[in-house]
Amino acid sequence: MKINANEIKIGMLIEYKSDLWEVLKTQHVKPGKGGAFNQVEMKSINSGTKLNERFRSNDSVEKAMVDEENYLFLYKENNDFYFMNQKTFEQININKLIISTKEELLTENLEVKISFYNDMPIKIELPNQLEAKILETEVAIKGQTASSSYKPAILNNGLKIQVPPFINTGDEIVFDSRTLEYLKKI
Repeated sequence: MKINANEIKIGMLIEYKSDLWEVLKTQHVKPGKGGAFNQVEMKSINSGTKLNERFRSNDSVEKAMVDEENYLFLYKENNDFYFMNQKTFEQININKLIISTKEELLTENLEVKISFYNDMPIKIELPNQLEAKILETEVAIKGQTASSSYKPAILNNGLKIQVPPFINTGDEIVFDSRTLEYLKKI
């Protein structure tokens, strides 16, 4: 499906130069002299290379037709991750290369959204908010507000994030899966 270059958004998948690209950043620029354009940073789904491209306002690009389905994460075995479709109970496995940095955020029975392009899984999307238990954190010293108001903590999945001083070892929290920032205590 052809779309106008002004309609390109972050996270969108487009077909460009015989490859499939995920849009990482986009910025609309209107210089004082000349026509407006959209500066787009993209990453190739197949090769992982990045590309910065300028699209004029009247250019059009091909938006990739992607199917998205909800799956449950089951388990990991070697470099493969296994998921189950909640409607058909069909199981699929996805290679670690597609999962990339989201590996430590996957927990058993976590519902994720998997994007398919020509029946091949190309992208996995986690819920925006995830729950975790604090395995280890420093004890807050009373009156220690001269320094930063956050302290390091290790979650039960091995991630290290910054939490407020009132969070203790054993507490359960909610954090943002995209930025790994603390959101609230459960």
